[in-house]
Formats: sequence, C-alpha cells, structure tokens
Amino acid sequence: MKLYGSPLSPFARKVRIVLAEKKIECETEWVDVMAPDTPVNQRNPLGKVPALALDDNTSLYDSRVIVEFLDNVSPISRLIPDENRDRIAVRRWEALADGVVDAGILIRYESLREKNEQSSAWVARQMGKLARGLAAMSAELGDKPWCHGHGYTLADIATGCCLGWLDFRKPGGVEWRSKYPNLVRHFAKLMERPSFQETVPKLPA
Repeated sequence: MKLYGSPLSPFARKVRIVLAEKKIECETEWVDVMAPDTPVNQRNPLGKVPALALDDNTSLYDSRVIVEFLDNVSPISRLIPDENRDRIAVRRWEALADGVVDAGILIRYESLREKNEQSSAWVARQMGKLARGLAAMSAELGDKPWCHGHGYTLADIATGCCLGWLDFRKPGGVEWRSKYPNLVRHFAKLMERPSFQETVPKLPA
C-alpha cells in the first residue's frame, strides 16, 4: 500500500496515526495538491489528500473511508467498535472533529485571499461552526477519560488531530485552550502516545 498525503494535513495525520496504532506498514509519498502534475489526481479525482493506493491498485479516498478500511485489515487495536450504537457514536465524534477542521480550513483559505476579496460574513459563519463544534466536543467529553466508551478509539484520534491542527494553524485566531480545560487535558494525554508524537505537523525547514 501507498499513502499519498501531506505532513501538514490533519486528515492524513489521522490515517497515519491509525496505521501506527494498527501496526500496518505502508509507504508514504508527500504530495503538493496544488501542483498541476500532482500524482494525487490519479488516485483521487477530487485532488485531495489523503488517498490510499492498495496492493491491487485500487484507490481509496476520504480519510473516513480509509480508516474504516484499515481498522478491518488487522485485528490489532480495534479502533471502531462492532456494536452498531457504539460504532455510530465513534463515527459521530469523527464527523464532528473533521467538521471543525473543515471550518478552520475555510477560514484559513479565506485569510490567504487578497484583503479586498475577503468576506467577513463568510469568516464569521465558519467561525460560528468552529466555535459550536468545539463547545459540543467539550460538552460531550465532560470529565470522561475517553471520547466514547472505556478506551481509546477513532473518536480520540480524530479529536486529537483536530485540536493539534487548531494549535498549529490557529484559524481566525481561535484560542480553544483558554476555554476548554477538559479538551486541553485530553489532548495532553493523547500527545503522550508515540503515534501522536511521531506525526506532529511541522513546516518545512
């Protein structure tokens, strides 16, 4: 298998963490999705990362599809529960965390446009999504040790990738750490795991 991604992508990071937790060997190729000849277009017609090329040359794309596939490749460290309600609860957490990142990415992209082309109303709308998402994550977590159930799951991985990306990019100047001490606590615990430490996003030197 080969993973096409970016070291700065929170969605590619989620897949990389799942690969590490599942102890699945996978070649990784960093790609520039903006380059006209980017190889990711051959793997994902939408031109987004991550994309996963399987051994039979089949391509999988969207991180949620990829991590579900990987969780079923190996029985080691199951990250998505089998029972329907538990599985849906974990995937719901993932959708929430991914949605917060989506809003943050749109805010960041808008900030890169020329000042006279930026829409404050658009940014405010995305900031509302981001703020509501973080509030929901904090409320759902409460004082529990894990996002769902009694152990580490994909819900925790998605949440950790979301919070890590917000720390890294700070879209709209968001300061989640000052508002949500339970998310700070949870993120600190996740960062103790080797899979999180090894995938911290870093700008190229």
